[in-house]
Amino acid sequence: MLGLKLLTDPRWANIAEGNLEEILTDHAWCEQKAATNAITLITYNSEHEDLVTQLTEIAVEEMQHFQMVHNIIKERGYTLGRERRDDYVGQLLKFLKKDGSRNESFIDRLLLAAMIEARSCERFRVLSENIKDEELAKFYRELMISEAGHYMTFLKLAKKYSTDVDVDKRWKQWLDYEGEIITNYGKKETIHG
Repeated sequence: MLGLKLLTDPRWANIAEGNLEEILTDHAWCEQKAATNAITLITYNSEHEDLVTQLTEIAVEEMQHFQMVHNIIKERGYTLGRERRDDYVGQLLKFLKKDGSRNESFIDRLLLAAMIEARSCERFRVLSENIKDEELAKFYRELMISEAGHYMTFLKLAKKYSTDVDVDKRWKQWLDYEGEIITNYGKKETIHG
C-alpha cells in the first residue's frame, strides 16, 4: 500500500529496543514535529476549508500521540530528552521543489508529509512485529494504523489541490528519492534513523 522502495530490516527493532528511552524521546519529538507541520500547512493554505478541517484533526491527533508517548516515558521512569534533529527529514527537505509555482510548492509539501507518514507507518509496523515488549508492540500497531490514515490524507489532498502538478508522477519521484536515501538509515534508535 505504501509503495516504499526499501523496507526496514526487522533487526532495526532490536537496535530500538536496546535503548527504549532514546527511541521514545525521538518518537515524541517526531509527533510534535508532525503536529507543527500540519499547523504550518494550514497557516499557508487556509483558503482550503476541508484542508484546514482535516489537518486540524491530524495536528490534534499528533499532539495526542505526543502526550501518549510522553506518558509512557514517565510511566517507565525515563526522561523526555531534548528535541532531536531528524537527519532523514533533512535529506527529504533537499528534494522539495524550490523554483516552481506556489501550487507546486504546496503540493510538494503535502507529498513530503505523506512520505514521512509512510515511512513512520512502516517503522511502526516493524516495531509492532519485532519488539518483545508487548505493551509497546500493541501501542506501535495502533499508531501504525493512524499513520497510514495520515499518509492517505496527505496524498488525497495533494491530488485534490494540484493545478499544475502530475501528482502520481511526482509521488513516484518522491518514492524513488526516498528509496535511495533510506539506505543510509535504520542503524540508530530513532524512528527514522
